[in-house]
Amino acid sequence: MPLPTALTQRLGISHPIIQAPMAGGSDTPALVAAVGEAGGLGTVGAAYLAPAQILDAAKSVREKTRRPFGINLFSPLPAPTPPKDYTAAIAQLASYFADLGLPAPTPPGPPAYSFDDQMAAVLESGATVFSFAFASVPAATLAAAKARGMTVIGTATTVEEAVALEKLGVDAVAAQGSEAGGHRGSFAQPFEDAMIGTMALVPQTVDAVRVPVIAAGGIMDGRGIAAAFALGASAVQMGTAFLTCDEAGPPEAHKQAILNAREHETRITRAFSGRPARGIVNRVMTDLADAEIPEFPLQNALTRPMRTAAGKAGKADYLSLWAGQGLRMARRQKAGDLVQKLVKETEEALGRLG
Repeated sequence: MPLPTALTQRLGISHPIIQAPMAGGSDTPALVAAVGEAGGLGTVGAAYLAPAQILDAAKSVREKTRRPFGINLFSPLPAPTPPKDYTAAIAQLASYFADLGLPAPTPPGPPAYSFDDQMAAVLESGATVFSFAFASVPAATLAAAKARGMTVIGTATTVEEAVALEKLGVDAVAAQGSEAGGHRGSFAQPFEDAMIGTMALVPQTVDAVRVPVIAAGGIMDGRGIAAAFALGASAVQMGTAFLTCDEAGPPEAHKQAILNAREHETRITRAFSGRPARGIVNRVMTDLADAEIPEFPLQNALTRPMRTAAGKAGKADYLSLWAGQGLRMARRQKAGDLVQKLVKETEEALGRLG
């Protein structure tokens, strides 16, 4: 049975379940399409994709489904200040590279494409939703997306950020609680001041804005979806729950780490990308806990060869094992089966409350 809300009607989907964008290859076209076919909204995390790759991913999704889907980008950020000398940053990674049979990392070069280049591809992609995180976007970007008939969703980690996004003109706000896996979307405050749990963040955000609110962070089953409805959310956004699905693209070592870990074994780290993100604690995260890390995306570029090689070798200690605090509830199955199970669980939870 569909779970309709005002937001599902706007998006043209049956269920208020959004597969979170997971940049870096985890949200494969197969995953995005499977979620869409099951009645949810799949999302391509395109932050690290070149414009041509964005168009290729969108084409691949469209070949698999005619259902709506979204594309997510990281908002344009000020250019990072590179270290005067990369010697220390390279030295603290060199042993990991050596363990994986790689030469020592080299300083990253300038980006090959800009946010505007990526956005031009998004506008041509055929996606029905454009979402963003890390900051606001230029008003012209938002206007261009809306001119294409796209629904625009911004990410907030505080009420202040949600209000700012509503003033910008977004159609909905994803309220990202501190439980969420992956990168923190904070932009109005330091992330340390924006670590607000989903249970507290969502109702305060609902009270403060008129646009629909999407609950994100720690939601893994129908009980969590029902709770989000009770808090006033119009939909949920789920990442970790989909990471262990058959169609998801993280290395097998990452999937197994999620299935084996416990709720207290995640932590916020800058070690892999230079930006705060929640993942499962491993050797690199522990070793570099107090290290001076280059800013995002410089550290992300430095560690990419290590993470790629570790994924191929199945060595979880060198991977960015992004995951949220609800990981004990992760399940191994097809994405479509998960969506249908979530709908059934939500109906049962709401029935119990009734």
